[in-house]
Amino acid sequence: MEGAQLTSQDFARILRTRWKTVLGTIVIAVLSAIAYALLATPQYEAKTRLFVSTTSDSNATQTNDGGFFAQRRVLSYTQLLTGGILAQRTIDKLNLDMTANELVKEVTAEAPTDTVLIDVTVTDPSPTRARDIANTLSDEFVSMAAALETPAGALRPNAQVVVQERAEIPDGPVSPKKKQALAIALALGVLLGIVLAIARDRLSRTVKRPEAVEKATGVGVVAEIPVDPRHRKQPLVSFDGDHSPIAEAFRELRLTLRFLEVADGPRVLVVASSMPAEGRTTTAINLALALAEVDHNVVVVDADLRRPRVASYLGVDGQVGLSTVLSGDASLQDALRQTRFDRLTVLPSGAVPGNPTELLESQAATTVLHQLGEDFDYVIVDSPPMLVTDSAILAANAQGTLVLAKYGHTKLRQLVQTVTALRRPGPPVLGAVLTMTPAKKRSSLEDSYYGVPAAQQDSRQPGRRWRPGSHQK
Repeated sequence: MEGAQLTSQDFARILRTRWKTVLGTIVIAVLSAIAYALLATPQYEAKTRLFVSTTSDSNATQTNDGGFFAQRRVLSYTQLLTGGILAQRTIDKLNLDMTANELVKEVTAEAPTDTVLIDVTVTDPSPTRARDIANTLSDEFVSMAAALETPAGALRPNAQVVVQERAEIPDGPVSPKKKQALAIALALGVLLGIVLAIARDRLSRTVKRPEAVEKATGVGVVAEIPVDPRHRKQPLVSFDGDHSPIAEAFRELRLTLRFLEVADGPRVLVVASSMPAEGRTTTAINLALALAEVDHNVVVVDADLRRPRVASYLGVDGQVGLSTVLSGDASLQDALRQTRFDRLTVLPSGAVPGNPTELLESQAATTVLHQLGEDFDYVIVDSPPMLVTDSAILAANAQGTLVLAKYGHTKLRQLVQTVTALRRPGPPVLGAVLTMTPAKKRSSLEDSYYGVPAAQQDSRQPGRRWRPGSHQK
């Protein structure tokens, strides 16, 4: 679990990244409420009110005592009204097709505090039957109470029950309450959706926080590349007057590399990742474009000899390339392709060979990368994912490696294994790059600052050469 405490920033990030979970939960809750409202049997309520009195002389004391006597009787009467005997008498009277237990479940009786009134409520799927049951049950109880309250030989009962208010046919159903059900479902959906989103985030073992990456791998996060909907169809950044968050993220990575460069020799950088679809190829190309923006001559090498994509992204012919050169069927100069971007050259992968690992492990591969490092300011190598050993082989011939991790996708365990494998050949892992991170809103002050040309921004930063071990403390 990445972090024990949930901050307001974490909460906002969870809502941005897991909004589909919240929305899905809300939709399910609302659809369930709609289904309930459509499928549930409507219920109708009919009500009667009974009045309980006692027989007494006109003496005031007797009248007061009679009132207390009636209140005590009311408590017993509510039990009788919801009993099986009265229910059966009502069924027999109306010739209902139901049992006494079933009717009992439809009847409630309540006595308002400090009164001699009893409110009888009958709930039934039929409004007419609800009225008939309420009135008949009340009439039968009046007869029952008179029989129970009249002692043997007495001329009148000790207490008397009369129907003070008779039931009418209900105007509409009392349930289901559609609007109320939808409102409750919406509130519960929002609450449950947020809880599920937080739970999924807390239990997830995927990469989301730079601190977690650094703690698990010992490698610092040197850049966070945000999601940019404008680059979904065209993943390459033009950098020509582009000051979008994704363009500035690559410029920041370019600037960071100036502090992580090898002191002497060619600057060959391998871009690696744990799994496919983590943004490795687009990161390699866009980093190369960012370097070319400030007048560096850059070559991108497509070293993924199994599933090459660099040539198609840059719109060049990829039939002749790295595999062709390593096989001895073409020279390096014949395989290089100039792109439509200034100062950016590409060495495509060439035809897919049957022995990619053997080719990359050959002395010819070492020679090619060394020669490119002599001819260009930067050599950016797009390597295969660490599912195969090719990336580690390429890293052995480079001056440094950048390891990619896709936000919310790459597992920490996978990233640790990747960093460990890349360190074995010897060259340093310069840093980790988080891709597809949630976009952050820029302030107006930042927008004003980003109006300054990128070349001028870089020129304000003093450059220095990186020496082995200087990136680690």
